[in-house]
Amino acid sequence: MESDPKQRYKERYEAAKQHGVKFFPDIIYKDMIVSFAIFLLLVGLATFIGVKAEPPADPNDANYVPRPEWYFLFLFQLLKYFPGSLEWVGTTIVPVVGILALLLLPFYDRSPFRHWSKRKLAIGVMGVTMVGVVVLTLLAAFTTPPQEEFSAAGSISEQLIAGQDLYSIQCVECHGSEGEGGEITTVEGLEGVVVPPINALDFIYTRTDQTIYNVIDYGQQDLGMPPFGLAYGGELDRASIDAIVTFIRYTWDDRVEVPQEAVGAGAVPELGPDQIPTYTEFIEPIIRRTCVSCHRPGKENNNYLMGSYEELLTTGDDAPNLIAGDLGSNLIRSLHREETDEWGPMPPSKPLKEEWIVIFERWVLAGMPETPADLPTPTPTENAPAQAAEATLEPGAEGTTEPSVTP
Repeated sequence: MESDPKQRYKERYEAAKQHGVKFFPDIIYKDMIVSFAIFLLLVGLATFIGVKAEPPADPNDANYVPRPEWYFLFLFQLLKYFPGSLEWVGTTIVPVVGILALLLLPFYDRSPFRHWSKRKLAIGVMGVTMVGVVVLTLLAAFTTPPQEEFSAAGSISEQLIAGQDLYSIQCVECHGSEGEGGEITTVEGLEGVVVPPINALDFIYTRTDQTIYNVIDYGQQDLGMPPFGLAYGGELDRASIDAIVTFIRYTWDDRVEVPQEAVGAGAVPELGPDQIPTYTEFIEPIIRRTCVSCHRPGKENNNYLMGSYEELLTTGDDAPNLIAGDLGSNLIRSLHREETDEWGPMPPSKPLKEEWIVIFERWVLAGMPETPADLPTPTPTENAPAQAAEATLEPGAEGTTEPSVTP
């Protein structure tokens, strides 16, 4: 290295030191200010934006698309070019070579100049590295399949609703809509098997949440209950099984105090004396609890599906099974346990609650509205039937008044 550039740099360095600032407390103070500002920024991002909720890690869930944080996406993309037995090259050799190239840069680039225009080797190595990182990051962002949307059930109320929906689909046929058990009539291979109730205190008190989880996950295969967990060939992930356990515990364990916001979650509302039921408010909760377990794709149900308002009104080999204003429709007759050539009692295991049948009948007579927005706007006459008769007051004896009604 030439002595003149060294000498000039040394002289400029000494001059800068004479007119510079002290590391303590000046530089330390500035660093603290910047660090605190970054800390506040991170707190704000965590508070107002947060991290998108994802399901708990489940190694048995083959549908999950692994995706690292954005600053590791370039390594994630790099692994795609070294599949199978060559994976170690992408995970070890390439990153180590890149890191060593940067660490050893001062030893193989010994240029005495500091200006960037005269450090072509250093700028070139760093530039190629950064371009590679950016390109790999963009490729990973655009080519990796998007993760399936997941809505985490955070509160007890959300878990109860999710658990009730899953229980209605997976468990009702054998265990009943209220966990009452009884004789199985609609599950192939288990006809005639009597299932003990799971809503009994003897069951709830003597089994922990983990025990109930294990029963759902692994099943009770010697007793005819199949496994539902992904690890054993079922279709439920861990979050789904946890939701069912939460539903069972908070619904039938009288020792558990249900949070106020979760009271009535997923329950069928009580119908008022003059209230007109709608599908979304009354019918859908009943169907989800008692009907959808059988009336869904893949089940023997005469192709009558009940997953939506449209399916309820239009599907089935004998459609339409519900006709507005007609209490002789197929579904209404089946709810009253009538036997026909095409239909049997519904639900097959036990009668529907009488108050729920009343809801169905009043809904059909009202024209089967889907949402509260479909209800007719009340008129003053409808709100006050007494106004249909005109009341007048006629003078009575001794200054009293007596009502007189004129039709």
